[in-house]
Amino acid sequence: MKNIGLIAALALASLPALPAASRDKASAPAIDRTRVLAEEMLLAGPGLRGRGSATADEAIAAGYVASLFRDFGLHRAPGMDSYLQTAPLTRRAIAGPPTLTIDGKPVAGVTLLVTGGGTAGGKAVIVSRPDGEIPSADVIVYTGPANDLMTFARKLRGKGIKLVLAAESDASRKFLGMIGGKPSLPTTIEGTPSRRPPMTVATIPADTLAGIAAGADVSIDVPISTSKAITTNAVGYLPGTDPKAGVILLSAHLDHLGVRPDGTVMPGANDDASGTVAVIELARAFAARGPQKRGILFVAYGSEEIGGLGSTWFGEHPPVPLTDLVANIEFEMIGAQDPKLPKGSLMMTGSERSNLFDMMKSQGALIAADPYPEQSFFERSDNYSLALKGIVAHTFSGWAVVPTYHQPTDTVENLDIDYMTSAIRSLVAPIRLLASGGFKPEWKPNGRPKS
Repeated sequence: MKNIGLIAALALASLPALPAASRDKASAPAIDRTRVLAEEMLLAGPGLRGRGSATADEAIAAGYVASLFRDFGLHRAPGMDSYLQTAPLTRRAIAGPPTLTIDGKPVAGVTLLVTGGGTAGGKAVIVSRPDGEIPSADVIVYTGPANDLMTFARKLRGKGIKLVLAAESDASRKFLGMIGGKPSLPTTIEGTPSRRPPMTVATIPADTLAGIAAGADVSIDVPISTSKAITTNAVGYLPGTDPKAGVILLSAHLDHLGVRPDGTVMPGANDDASGTVAVIELARAFAARGPQKRGILFVAYGSEEIGGLGSTWFGEHPPVPLTDLVANIEFEMIGAQDPKLPKGSLMMTGSERSNLFDMMKSQGALIAADPYPEQSFFERSDNYSLALKGIVAHTFSGWAVVPTYHQPTDTVENLDIDYMTSAIRSLVAPIRLLASGGFKPEWKPNGRPKS
């Protein structure tokens, strides 16, 4: 049945757009709660099995979204012969148990959290504080608070550290569960290196960790295998009336964690079926309104969960020149209200970096500044790869640290559909102003991120 569904979805996505005359432009459809709920139930329902990154389930979901774009009357994007954009990937998997040695003696009880595979090692440097100065080292033995391990590990990226060892804890076990019960290995676009510098993060029993002395020789070897995969983006286009006015990009990622090794399905209703629904419903509304001065691209990316690969491919193979993109709004986890935000509001990551926040808020958008700057959410979603290329790109999110995040409980029943509907509805007017060409998004001084 799955193959039949995939074939049907891909076939629909390859059909030509409906002619403009067949669309009713007299009154654009409102953002309707019933439709929002229906789309959520389909995307996060059992049939799509959590839309695992670069799986057939992801491809079916992309084909479904693409067929909606086609039915709304959106066009294929320039230069594309389909409403789908695919990218070849290289997957990596652990091919055998890791081998960890300390001063030449093997260590038992190793649990991998993150790894690029291969061999890494060097002299151990003990770090007890996650907020201290990062030492120059190949191997760090982290003895600080367990809850800060992964935040600390993110700080180490690009610093030349090859291995981080920490004590196994409830926090590390929770993290492993959140990423699907198995260690995170880089999947890459075929023929390209990982965007993440190779670094292994592993835990060992606390008493073993306590016995490691500064300067000890530590080495780990992780055997890996590789395989090929495909990720799929759904892309629809509403051409503008003025080719020189530029193009707006409205986007979300449609993949999630799929099925865990133990068979548990991770529905991903909030992360990020909710954002995908926002793109779908805004596509419906603007397609019915007809062309604006600026063109609008509606994109649902694949493989965000394994490194933002769909958005990276899109940024490297854009259907319009990147110089034509004037702004990108990414929707991520908008299905639940963060208690730190004003009632009814979404947070806008990096709101202080550009002039887009003030304009949208003045036009009625229910948005607020990110209350979690220490979490670096601006850099952790699909907007970032485009922001690095100079495009004013931000993510709108609801509750970024919602308790259902990367849990089997991320279901439709745990969403606030009224909040979600109201938030999407509030964005129509400011996006319409943006599409009309009446506002020019710009980075503020020092707002544009550097690579």
